[in-house]
Amino acid sequence: MLTIDGSRGEGGGQILRSSLALALATGTPFRIERIRAGRAKPGLMRQHLTALEAATAVGGASVEGAAIGSQEVVFRPGRVRAGTYRFAVGTAGSAGLVLQTVLLPLATAGGPSALALEGGTHNPHAPPFDFLASAFLPLLRRMGARVEARLERAGFYPAGGGRMAIEIGEALALTPLDLPTRGATLRRRARALVSRLPRQIGDRELAVVRSRLG
Repeated sequence: MLTIDGSRGEGGGQILRSSLALALATGTPFRIERIRAGRAKPGLMRQHLTALEAATAVGGASVEGAAIGSQEVVFRPGRVRAGTYRFAVGTAGSAGLVLQTVLLPLATAGGPSALALEGGTHNPHAPPFDFLASAFLPLLRRMGARVEARLERAGFYPAGGGRMAIEIGEALALTPLDLPTRGATLRRRARALVSRLPRQIGDRELAVVRSRLG
C-alpha cells in the first residue's frame, strides 16, 4: 500500500483528490497522512469528504477515516462502475472539485454515466463551471473523452446551492494530449454572472473586459 504525505507542497486538498482519482484509475490502495496540513483548518472539510464519498461510491471502495476533520484516510478501490450518481457537498464547497475526482475514472469505466453535483459552482480558489465547460472539457474531448456539462443553477460563495449535470459517454481509451505550441487566437468571449446584485454591475465588468481585450 502506498503511503502519501498530505503535507507536501502546498499541503492542500488537491493531494487527496489526485490520489483518489489515480487510485480509481490504477486500482492501487493508499494511505494518506497529514491531510491538508498546510491549511489553517487541517483535515477533511465538507467538500473533501464529499469527494472521498464520491470516489468510494463510483469505485466500490472501502475507506477508513471518512469524517470531517480527519487527517488520515485509508482508501482501497474496487472496480469503477458506470452509472447514475448524485453527490451534494451540502455547503458552498466546490462541486467542480468533486467532479475532478471521479471524472476520468468514469470516462474509462466502460459505459455511460450521469452525474448530478450540488454545491458551489463559482468559488474562490477553485475552477468555476465556465472554466470546466469552456477550457477543461474541450481538452478532454481531444483525448477521446465524451463529456458534456450543463449548469442547471449557479451557486456562488458563500451561499452555494448550485447544481451541474454531467453526461459521460463510453470511451474505450484516452489518448495522450500533445500541445507543443500555443495556437492562434480564434475568438475572445466573456460572460459576467451576478447574484442578487444590479445587472449594471455585470455590464460594467463586461465593458472593462471589452476595453482591455479590444
